[in-house]
Amino acid sequence: MSATRRSLLAGLSSLVASPRFLFGAAHARDHLLDAEWLATAGMEGGFAPVVLSAGFDATPVGRGTQRLHWVEPSPDGRTAVAVARRPGTTAVLFDRRAGRVLATFEPGEGRVFSGHGRFVEGGRRFYAVEIERANGQGVVSLREVSDGFSIVSEWTSSGIGPHDMLPAHGGLVVANGGIEPHTPEAVGAEVADAGVAILDPASGETRAVGTLDGDLASLSLRHLARSDDGLVVVAAQDLLNDSIARPLVYAVEADGRLRGFDAPEEEWRAFRTYVGSVATDRSGRYVAAASPRGNRVAVWTREGRFLGGVPLVDGCGLAATHEPGRFLATSGLGEVILIAADEEGVGVVARRSGGPRFDNHAVLVGA
Repeated sequence: MSATRRSLLAGLSSLVASPRFLFGAAHARDHLLDAEWLATAGMEGGFAPVVLSAGFDATPVGRGTQRLHWVEPSPDGRTAVAVARRPGTTAVLFDRRAGRVLATFEPGEGRVFSGHGRFVEGGRRFYAVEIERANGQGVVSLREVSDGFSIVSEWTSSGIGPHDMLPAHGGLVVANGGIEPHTPEAVGAEVADAGVAILDPASGETRAVGTLDGDLASLSLRHLARSDDGLVVVAAQDLLNDSIARPLVYAVEADGRLRGFDAPEEEWRAFRTYVGSVATDRSGRYVAAASPRGNRVAVWTREGRFLGGVPLVDGCGLAATHEPGRFLATSGLGEVILIAADEEGVGVVARRSGGPRFDNHAVLVGA
């Protein structure tokens, strides 16, 4: 075992479990919230899921001590789950219309959540991505929603350091990030040991694993997005800051192969080795990626042709809108912008500031 891998495992083992119930109930509301998008944010008093209206009004739901990362809307049209990471010892079920916390649940024994999860089977079950503290191995847990999100099955993610997953390609696509860049564990590391695994949804058997090698082996594959017609994309972060302009966005083929998107070298350098989120638009024609380190959001066609980018300081959250060719983007400075893309380029068509400190992700309700 390398020194880098030892340090990764030590970091995981040092995480201390937090109290079971972390999120206080929100104040009673006299009206239902107009939820167009969901996100998470840091704010005075802690962290919370956030409901965003069509006019970009942001309403927090409860407060907690753990940083929340991804929010997954339920197909039931009312609830959603926000998953914590670092330390990742809780997930929060909340009513996105009434604006109140309903319950919390925890990772499996000896594990932490990686910050992501997905509803399946019409909202009856929920997949969570977890990491074993003892050895860094990834686990996908299948949970029964009606039984308090109890675990009914679990499988290996076929890699270390998994971060995101989603149902696609007739299976479960898992981004095993390996060593996470910009962490103490990454110091001196040159190979991320990352891969995208496709698992059988019934047995958990690994059908395929896509990896990057050679000069691309330093990339940690972390975030996933899909379109309704089957496009799957994964976004990367680079362990190395060696001035080489490596592609950071890839299409994931049904057999696990990874196809890199194109962009001028100066555009990849503008991302400063880091993509924090990725999304497809409502039509599936366009793909956007955001870099809070590069203060930039860029857009491609689904074939991987670069269209352009716009500045957004500390911008990371990305979501489709109900209109094709448009994306919502949020920033850690409380800014929300609306981005329009077509075959000729990319531009900002609406902007609002003064919101909470948005975390890395946003999602369209009813997408």
